[in-house]
Amino acid sequence: MTETAPVLSIEVGVQGMTCASCSARLERTLLKHPGVLAAEVQLVHERARIQVQPGTTIEELFEAVADAGFEPHAIAQKAPSLALADDEARFAAIARRDGWLLLASLGLSLPLVVPMLLMAVGVHLHLPPWVEFALATPVQFWLGARFYRAGAKAVLHGSGNMDLLVALGTSAAYAFSTYELLRANAGGQPTLYFEAAAVVITLVRLGKWFEAKAKRGTTVALRTLMTLQPTKVMVRRQLSTSASGFEDAEIGVDELTVGMRMVVRPGDRFAADALILEGQAAVDESMITGESLPVQRGVGQELVGGSLNVNGFVVAQVLRVGQDATLGKIVQMVLGAQAGKAEVQRLVDRISAWFVPGVLVIAVVTFVAWWSLFGQFEAALVAAVSVLVIACPCALGLATPTAIVAGTGAAAKAGILVRDIDTLEQLSRVNTLVFDKTGTLTEGKPKVIDVVVERGTREELLRLAASVAQASTHPLSLAIVEHKRELGGELVAPESFESHAGDGVSGVVGGILVRVGQLAWLGRCGVTSVEGRSSVVSSEKHGYVAVSAGNELLGQIAIADRPRESAKGAIDQLQRRGIRTILLSGDDEGVARALADELHVGEAIGRARPEDKQALVRKLLAEGRRVAMVGDGINDAPALAAADVGIAIGGGTQVAMQTANVVIMRPDLRLIEASLDVAQATFSKIRQNLFWAFIYNCIGIPLAATGHLSPMIAGLAMALSSVSVVSNSLLLRGWRARLQ
Repeated sequence: MTETAPVLSIEVGVQGMTCASCSARLERTLLKHPGVLAAEVQLVHERARIQVQPGTTIEELFEAVADAGFEPHAIAQKAPSLALADDEARFAAIARRDGWLLLASLGLSLPLVVPMLLMAVGVHLHLPPWVEFALATPVQFWLGARFYRAGAKAVLHGSGNMDLLVALGTSAAYAFSTYELLRANAGGQPTLYFEAAAVVITLVRLGKWFEAKAKRGTTVALRTLMTLQPTKVMVRRQLSTSASGFEDAEIGVDELTVGMRMVVRPGDRFAADALILEGQAAVDESMITGESLPVQRGVGQELVGGSLNVNGFVVAQVLRVGQDATLGKIVQMVLGAQAGKAEVQRLVDRISAWFVPGVLVIAVVTFVAWWSLFGQFEAALVAAVSVLVIACPCALGLATPTAIVAGTGAAAKAGILVRDIDTLEQLSRVNTLVFDKTGTLTEGKPKVIDVVVERGTREELLRLAASVAQASTHPLSLAIVEHKRELGGELVAPESFESHAGDGVSGVVGGILVRVGQLAWLGRCGVTSVEGRSSVVSSEKHGYVAVSAGNELLGQIAIADRPRESAKGAIDQLQRRGIRTILLSGDDEGVARALADELHVGEAIGRARPEDKQALVRKLLAEGRRVAMVGDGINDAPALAAADVGIAIGGGTQVAMQTANVVIMRPDLRLIEASLDVAQATFSKIRQNLFWAFIYNCIGIPLAATGHLSPMIAGLAMALSSVSVVSNSLLLRGWRARLQ
């Protein structure tokens, strides 16, 4: 069997992209490069995520980006907070520079516009033609130089973009005006369009400035999250290998490594996931749990990076740092979702690739038609310039990514993490939710409530069961072990251990094979006195496990688990919006049905093994249902993988983040409906944005071609189209989870 070569993922920063046509051109260029398997270019974040074969170097990718006409730069591997701070500083510098250039453009353009505004109120004031030329020239060739540079690069690479349209349109107006000025008779008043060219450049610059500020605003939730991680941390170091003393020193969070000891004082935040070695403190973990009240933490307990030390002095050992830590994984999930592309965006990219050439054809046809049909060169030129200006595809390129960035950022702020954009798209269409029971609809902290002995003694049954169960992390195993420890007595380490997914666990204790699990499973394993037998401790309010030693049934242990407080309200909300709900459990049918009735779950299926859960999900998918599976991310892995969307609920554990498509960061089931809400709200914004982006062009291009739209009005409309799309996306920042 041939091994599949590993695939590497590399991110490259890209400067110089202005619209969807730019990002599409860069993607095409990258995909042609040997060794590149896939490439996604994110216009909003100015990054390219590239999947490459081993052996492909970053230098080769830089060269490919440069060949496409853009400026590549490395993305530093830093702590998330510092990396985001670097991006913020870069964006702020660009905004300041663009702001000053915009002011210069406004200062030169306003004198050209004021006479036109005065004409509307009956005041006729004309600047001397050479003054208009003097004002318009620096706007055209200094402040408009970016459009020439980017447009020329696009042409050299066999493509077109927004800058090319602006450069062609304003150059035509400027060149015609200059020609008219040179051939005018002394003292005459030639027909000039210097103000049109200057104002179009100014308006485009204004629109891009607003757009840049708005795009940065879409990441406000992520920036807020990043403030939870400090940039400096106090660490405790031993003075020497022989000395017993130590010293405390402040270092940058980037220098923190696993195994170091952090000193965390009251009011400080934990810089990384850590284990408390000394001291205790009340800790605010609301970032993860959503609980507003601090919880008491002491020696031997783990803490999540970003948590706030409220009132204690703590020394803690670093367990995970950077992107391996909980906060880093949260940020990576959010950035991963924002960097991807929905199917609708891929369609827009394909349209944009043909859009600019199509607009150029329309502009040429408009010019030729006006000149040949009416013999009016000036009118033909104005109409063609207006077509070029109104058709800039900025809004098309921003419609989808700005909504996704704002939506996923708002979701992250509410404690909902979406792994990728495809998941968000699938989530918006979900109409069936399948729930695991233990740890999902219930608290996952079951208690032993009864023990029925069939052979031997109660103490021996519990000792053998707990000795095997202590090697398992399943909630039922933990309940048995906890119950035994409360009663007292030592446990024996099993000589061997095996977990049987959906059935139980087994191990050898003192040379005897002990099984703890489903009664039916024990029967299949050849345990006597099981065939045809039902649970001797059966109840509609709890489940049970059977215990055998060798081939003899020792007895059964009844275990109860309380439903989560939020479960009933969450299920009721889902039912009201027409979502089909199904409970899948490995417990007895009666237990599953009783819990379903209590919580108003529509359907319940008991005694479901992992393969049964997966089979049900596939059956629902075959029926055309859009299915989300809600589980713990481990035992339900087959069903989670088979569903359209896998959702893990809990405290943001490492395992859950690695296995689920969606992670609900605190154990509140009402956030499931909230995740559906934010997904639907995001894609609703995308549809609205695309409507406005297309409607501007569908209405504006015909108006411009027929002479009903001046270049200045076209420039204003084009700028407003981008601003309206981004502003509409920013409304998602106000989204809040409705926890009724």
